[in-house]
Amino acid sequence: MALAHAIGLGKSGIAAAKLLHREGWQVTVSDRQISDSLREQQQMLESLGIECHLGTSFTLSESDRPERIVISPGVPWDLPVLVEARSQGIEVLGEMELAWRSLQQVPWVAITGTNGKTTTTALIAAMFQAAGLNAPACGNIGYAACEVALQETAPDWVIAEVSSYQSESSSTLAPQIGVWTTFTPDHLSRHKTLENYYQIKAQLLRRSQQQICNNDDPYLSQARADWPDAYWTSVKGKEYLPGTPAKGIYIQDRWAIDRGEPIVPAGHLKMVGTHNLQNLLMALGAARLAGIEAGAIAKAVESFPGVPHRLEVIREIEGIKFVNDSKATNYDAAEVGLSAVTAPVILIAGGEAKDGDDRQWLAKIKSKAAAVLLIGNAASLFAERLNAVGYENTEIVETLERALPRSLELARHHSANVVLLSPACASFDQYANFEVRGDDFRQLCLSL
Repeated sequence: MALAHAIGLGKSGIAAAKLLHREGWQVTVSDRQISDSLREQQQMLESLGIECHLGTSFTLSESDRPERIVISPGVPWDLPVLVEARSQGIEVLGEMELAWRSLQQVPWVAITGTNGKTTTTALIAAMFQAAGLNAPACGNIGYAACEVALQETAPDWVIAEVSSYQSESSSTLAPQIGVWTTFTPDHLSRHKTLENYYQIKAQLLRRSQQQICNNDDPYLSQARADWPDAYWTSVKGKEYLPGTPAKGIYIQDRWAIDRGEPIVPAGHLKMVGTHNLQNLLMALGAARLAGIEAGAIAKAVESFPGVPHRLEVIREIEGIKFVNDSKATNYDAAEVGLSAVTAPVILIAGGEAKDGDDRQWLAKIKSKAAAVLLIGNAASLFAERLNAVGYENTEIVETLERALPRSLELARHHSANVVLLSPACASFDQYANFEVRGDDFRQLCLSL
């Protein structure tokens, strides 16, 4: 029996191990961490006949050298042991690539981009499901891709949110429809250069039979020559789509229009912000390319509640809205979050800082925030950066637990409309992921 090794015991790693096992591989899984929850997963996998090692990093040895290594999204593609494995002719692939190989007889919609992926993915899945299709959302949202592959009934479509990490490790993933939401600097500590980051995302679009790109994104619109056959979207109207009105998806006279056909009033989308109208247009474009009727699309848009942790209104106290934007893990997403709410705002920001250009974010804070409460490892750095641009109304509170009661005091003092958690940072200094951070914010809001 051929040997396979899965690295990482999160949702993706567990699903990959189960799929490999079902396909007849002798599977071993490893994870560097040890915890009670991981021990439970270890017991579950070992009951299936899958060997599981906790508290250990994967190494190559002659005695149990695998023929295939499957990695979870968080495992760096250039990890030395993986570079060595590839040099030895061992097949290394990502969990999403493994799922694709099992499901490639099913058409896929793949959504990539720096920001906007999750909302667009969720909207596309809602539209397909409103049309009566079995179209699960997977990848960075919903199920792990291999969980979809493990289901007894094959889906009609796979709607996959594909991060740069997943794209990098999926060399043959070839969707029916590829959607590119936005492109700004992110994950440069992993991808090194902006050009490398661009090419990792571009390779997924090049393998897509049809492409949809956001013309309102400055970087993508400047790269139009790379995508001569793509469909382009704009919230500004068809006149902003030079040369492509026949392939344009746009907002005109308050309607979302697909290639000249009005589909749904833009105001029927409950979520605030221009960026969400951009997400709507890309989702609508994917649904129309898949042949979905306008009525199903309108039904999905009107009932779509939004996405947890992305401008999610948790509650209102004395007219002050508490908004969870924990998914804003970089400067661009956090600037979008601030743009979408009404000033004056009490902003909670910080966490594990990322590389990137913070200037527009800082300018937006100066124009909209009455006060900024800073948490996590980035607190001192952010205080210095804000002070350097002439903004001094900051407080370092370190944790969300301290931030919430203080935010209510400041909101009352400044007559602020909104308390916004929009961290502009990863969460790993204090939380397992942005979802756990957002859940903590929610609980603390509800206990105020």
